[in-house]
Parts: sequence; C-alpha cells; structure tokens
Amino acid sequence: MKINIHNTLTGKKELFEPSSVDLSTTPPTVTMYHCGPTVYSYAHIGNMRSYIFADTIRRTFQYAGFSVRQVINITDVGHLVSDNDDGEDKVEKAAKKEGSSASEITQKYTDAFYKDLQNLNIQTNGTIFPKATEHIAEQLSLIKQLEDKGLTYKISDGIYFDTSKFPGYGKLGNINIEGLKEGARVETNTEKKNHTDFALWKFSPTDERRQQEWPSPWGVGFPGWHIECSAMSIKYLGQPFDIHTGGIDHIPVHHNNEIAQSEGATGTPLARYWLHNNHITIDGQKISKSIGNTVYLSDFPEKNIDPLAFRYWLLTSHYSTLSNFTWEAQQASAQAYEKIISHLAKISNEVSNLESSENDGNGNEKNKTYIDPEYKEKFERFIGDDFNTAQAIALIWEIIKDENLNNIQKFSNIIFFDEVLGLDLKNQITKYSEKINIQSVVPEEIQALVNKREEARSNKDFSLADEIRQEIITLGYSLDDTSSGPIVKKI
Repeated sequence: MKINIHNTLTGKKELFEPSSVDLSTTPPTVTMYHCGPTVYSYAHIGNMRSYIFADTIRRTFQYAGFSVRQVINITDVGHLVSDNDDGEDKVEKAAKKEGSSASEITQKYTDAFYKDLQNLNIQTNGTIFPKATEHIAEQLSLIKQLEDKGLTYKISDGIYFDTSKFPGYGKLGNINIEGLKEGARVETNTEKKNHTDFALWKFSPTDERRQQEWPSPWGVGFPGWHIECSAMSIKYLGQPFDIHTGGIDHIPVHHNNEIAQSEGATGTPLARYWLHNNHITIDGQKISKSIGNTVYLSDFPEKNIDPLAFRYWLLTSHYSTLSNFTWEAQQASAQAYEKIISHLAKISNEVSNLESSENDGNGNEKNKTYIDPEYKEKFERFIGDDFNTAQAIALIWEIIKDENLNNIQKFSNIIFFDEVLGLDLKNQITKYSEKINIQSVVPEEIQALVNKREEARSNKDFSLADEIRQEIITLGYSLDDTSSGPIVKKI
C-alpha cells in the first residue's frame, strides 16, 4: 500500500518512504513525534483534533504493515503565556490561581489528557509520553552544543538562539520573516538581536522563587518551550526521524524554532515529513477562553453525545480543512454514528452464526475472507492519499447501501476498515445490543421516566434529573449513565 503525504516542509505531496528501513527486520519502523499538551488546563476540542489526526496516521501505517515508534511530549514547564518568551509560565500561573503546587497541577491535567485520549479511542499502547521536567539534563546538553557552535547569546533574562546565524530559518511553511516582524506587536525585549530570536533557557526572576527551576551553567532558571521538544525527540527517535505533526499554529514559531536549534546543533535534518492539521472554530469564531466559547470533551455526555461521535465528525472532513463546530452538527454526527452502529448490530448475529458454522470441529476457522477486493482497493487508495478520511467515511455508507453485498460482507468490510478509522465499532455494537436488550424488558412507565430525565439533563436541569433518578430507584430499577446512553436494570 502506497501512502502519499502533503509535506509542509516542501509544500508538495510526496510518496512516503521510511528512513529506518532495515532489510533484516520486519516490519520496517516509522518514527513519529507529535507536539503534546501544555498541562496547565483541560485540553479543548481544538487541541484534541491534533491527537485524533496523529492516531489516524499511526493506524494507517500499522494497517499498511509498518511498526510505529511514537512520541507525544508532555509540556509541564517553560511554556509562557506569550510564544515570544514573555509573561508568566502557564503552569506557575495556574498553580497560583488554583492554590496548588505546580506538580499537582501538571498531574491533574496530564491525567485528564490521558482520559480524553481513552474516550476518543486513541491508541496509546507503546506510545512514549516524556515530560519536560524529567529531561532537564538533555535540554542543558543541547543548549551547550548550540553555545559551543556560536549560535547563542546571553542577555539579562536568559540564553537566546541567534536566528541570523541559521540561514534556513523560516523554511518550514516558507515563512516571511520580515512579514512576521511587521505584523508583530511592539517588541517588549529590546535586548534581543533579532525579532525572531528565541529563549533556550530563561533565568528565574530575582524578586521571586519559582516552583520549578534548576541550576545551569548560565544561572538558575528553566528551559524555553522550544528546546524541550528538540531534546526529547532526539533522545527517543534520533535524528532525522520520519514524521513530525502539530497544529498549523505551530508552523511560524514553534516548529521553525525546533528546526533551527535541532539542525543547528547536529547539522542534520530534524524530521523528513511535517504534517499540520487545521483549526476548529466554534460557531464561526476562534476558540478562546476570553470570549467563553471553549468546548471540552467532558461537555459531550451532558448533551447525551458519545465523544466518539466527535471523532466521527472530524473524520468526515480532511485534516487540512478548517472545521466549524456547532452542537447541531454534533447531534447530526451522533445520529449518523449510531445509525452505523445499529445497522451493524442488527446483522452481527448473522455474522456470529456463520463464524460458528465455519469451524472445522477443531477450533480452526476455514480460510475464507469476506473482504471485498474492490472496496479494499478504494479504501486503501483514499486513506493512502494524504489520509483522506472523508472519502473513507463516505465509503462506509456506500457499503451499507450496496445491495450487491450480503450482510456478512458489509459487516466484515466495515469492521476491517475501522482498524484505521478508530471508531471502536465492535465495542460500540456490543454496548448498543446490551442497551437494546435491557430496554426491551423495561416497563413503559420506567422508560418514560428515563426519557424525561434525559430531557432534563439536556436542558441542564440537574436537580430535576436527580429527582427522577431517585424515583426510578424507588420503583425498583437501577440506572447507569454510559457513553452510549442510560442503561436501566431491574434491582
């Protein structure tokens, strides 16, 4: 299977070829680094798009027969409120606001991030999640390499990278450096030699003690945001590695800074393919806490929507597309997602019966496949064309409607393709079937109360919802809220 990728570095779509092909080992390994979260707050849905995209890439390569070595970093220090190395550290600021220690803050939001990954069915087995605070020595070593090559200078607030000494600065995305300077706000750090220079190591303020700071050859302080990614990617993947991903907002500053410091230190390319997903807007506006339009994955259950319906919604468009989020669109996505599940659930018994009948008596299934070669070819062509999940989702509906395929073929093809799409259809089918079987024996008066409670929850009338729940329990039934809806059982 061929995989063509739009490479931000070259601006072209290119056939992927792994750098680490070793003919003595099978399968060849693809190395990938994904810019992870800054764990000072909950990740919003715009943040999570990057990890759904990264998971789609991973699943595609696994489907194509590759082994994957994947790193998602955890930024738990050094990310200031301004990407221009100004202002407070986001973690320290959150710690003050919540009255907690920096370590408590970072652990709280790291755990929340892991939970979001789980709820979106993002594969994490074997994934490396290095934390910046646990790799200070590697960052200091890399800064020393840059210093020895004459690429750094010291000013009152830290050690900076001199971008004028890296001729290729801004090559990712073909950034107009003069345009960046003209469009920027008034420069607050007049000691910098160039507008694009960035901090490698920041000195701790003299008038206060930070919770997170370390000694260095240049003074007590903490690492810059950019150096963290370079140090951790080099340690776990080597250089160059195959694929680096992130949101398009990382292109002008963060990713160009990574390239400058990594390639400046080693003299070799950082990554061979750079891929960037587009933003999500909410009701046509940029996601912003200041205007109060931020949506989190935890908001979905309150609307009685499975977070996987959000994954389905994202997959219906290409990762490079600007996607506009509305709750109406999510409701429609949830209905479409459940329609696929319900269709597969209805034919799953037929599939199970056939699988049982095709056992040869010794527990071995006969060599027989129900994967349609034409649909398989189409799917691989779509997903191999720069991860075009929109066409792959459309293919699912084409299979469902195809009268020339029997139910076994439909079921087998869709489940097979879900290895890449990651919609967790097998487990969702089981949950759906259990829900239907349980609800079929629930008296009408109980089901009416359940429906009334769901309406109350949707309207955020949680007081009424609690009252109805207690009434259901009093009538002899338990009620459990699950991602696929409420499940009622006779006590």
